[in-house]
Amino acid sequence: MGYRKIEEYDVNVTEGLMKSYKEAIKLIGEDPGREGLLKTPERLAKAMQYATQGYKTDARAILDSAKFHEEISEMIIVKDIELYSMCEHHMLPFFGKAHIAYIPNGWITGLSKLARVVDVFARRLQVQERLTTQILDAIKESLNPLGVAVVIEAEHLCMMMRGVQKQNSVTTTSAFFGEFEKQTTRSEFISLIQADLIKRR
Repeated sequence: MGYRKIEEYDVNVTEGLMKSYKEAIKLIGEDPGREGLLKTPERLAKAMQYATQGYKTDARAILDSAKFHEEISEMIIVKDIELYSMCEHHMLPFFGKAHIAYIPNGWITGLSKLARVVDVFARRLQVQERLTTQILDAIKESLNPLGVAVVIEAEHLCMMMRGVQKQNSVTTTSAFFGEFEKQTTRSEFISLIQADLIKRR
């Protein structure tokens, strides 16, 4: 059996968004009946639901679904996690990478679950500052670790294509808890996420 891509959307939400987007197209001076725009309201409605699907997902449940008892207390880092989100002020995308570390206190979680937690909170209308702390809080609440660290580096289209129009600006946010509030631990984490320990393909 061949590959099948299945995406499900709420019919009522889709219809409501389509109506609004069609009106918006009219208001900016375009013709929603023009051939190239005929299906644009529907595409936008589905794209918006996809981009904000994080509202329907529980980050803590994701972490708890792959939670394992381990008597280790060494730093675990997953870095360069790609993220795509949408600025709540202008509803324009921002994108970049998240770096996460935690020090277990009897419990670990599947590495892929950390990346999924990033997606849960990124796929909402966001500000980068809140996104950073939400990721940290979810890990802290689920795993009760000795420490958590989250750093996000992102580029914002609201700064690049409008307003100040600064093309090369990168915004960095960080949040630290527990052992990572100590300078030595935090410095080790920063050093490791900056290091290129594996030769990239």
